Amino acid sequence: MDSSKTRVRGIGNDSLRRENLATVLRLVHRSGSAGSSRSTLTARTGLNRSTIAALVAELASRGLVAESDPAIRSSVGRPSPIVAVTQKAVAVAVNPEIDSIRLALVGLGGSVLARHRVAATADLSASQAVELTATAVRVLLQKLGPEQWMVGVGVAVPGLVRTEDGLVRLAPHFGWVDEPFTALLSSSLDLPVSAANDATLGVLAEGTFGAGRGIGDLVYLNGGASGIGGGIITGGLPLNGAAGYAGELGHTLVNSNGVTCHCGAAGCLETEVRRAPLLELLGLTDEESDELGSALLAAFEEVSGSQRSSEIRAEVERQLGYLGIAVRTAINTLNPRLIVLGGFLADLYAADPGKLNNSLAARPLAASGESVQVVPAELGSDILMVGAAELAFSELLADPVKFQDAS
Repeated sequence: MDSSKTRVRGIGNDSLRRENLATVLRLVHRSGSAGSSRSTLTARTGLNRSTIAALVAELASRGLVAESDPAIRSSVGRPSPIVAVTQKAVAVAVNPEIDSIRLALVGLGGSVLARHRVAATADLSASQAVELTATAVRVLLQKLGPEQWMVGVGVAVPGLVRTEDGLVRLAPHFGWVDEPFTALLSSSLDLPVSAANDATLGVLAEGTFGAGRGIGDLVYLNGGASGIGGGIITGGLPLNGAAGYAGELGHTLVNSNGVTCHCGAAGCLETEVRRAPLLELLGLTDEESDELGSALLAAFEEVSGSQRSSEIRAEVERQLGYLGIAVRTAINTLNPRLIVLGGFLADLYAADPGKLNNSLAARPLAASGESVQVVPAELGSDILMVGAAELAFSELLADPVKFQDAS
């Protein structure tokens, strides 16, 4: 997403210094664990070498970055030091679902440092979810090292979240309507908490650290226990809509004779493409959902013709057929360069990629579909954790001086 050169002016006053500090920190953050050389930062920002050195030194003094010698040295000239984020600034990522609440400690650069999971049910009220989540967050915080400090909490919600205040307008599988989950969790933890739609955060993570790096037009489809969500980047920017509700691709019509969805329509993508039937056919529980991909691949390697193999293949083909209709609609409507599949959709695709690829090759408008690629999410099961952490890190990345001076 960040492929173009970033131009900023030299340091002339405090405002420009802070702007430049934020720019350098964002560039280093987006380079992940590999870091970025000082010479690359100089080229990307347009600032001179001495200014970059001063900015890096200040970020290092704040514990946000560290410098090291490159692993491979050039035989000519002095090597440019590598600047990489430290793991001192840490966010907590949360993803409440109908089968569990998943949490993680995430450092700058998209590094998942620790994970935690607590069981949940679909009838969990917002206040009960807050209580469970707050308890789990406190468990995770005990794993912080002596030099680590908390930035805040980011929540990936399977539903509609109002951008301005994090109000959960609708989380249909929980039955939540206009629930102040974000505010309640912040009050319980006495920490800043931000929330957004899960798939919106998934596309942010994949566009920053995963398959969507450097790609300005992409669509992300996430499949979880509670359904299917979508996130969109167009022209290098997230497509959020007027209030933050854009991207509900799970409610694309794929079967006019389908069952009624909780939204009131019939034949939505998320009523026809579901994780539960796949787990049931494979004999897996919700707690074993991370094994779905390997189990599907193993089932497809079985001798064709057995009843079990036939049932699994038929269900995979059925679901991929409906997924293909939704993906075709996204391609024709949004003209992306990349379609990224996450969650159980990535497992579904990996089981029989030819089924979806052949369907898409024959169906989208030729001009729209000729350059698009379909790929699984590179970040795997960590994608929503990384995306939720990006939300929590946003203030720090926008102004590291203000954030730390206030902390």
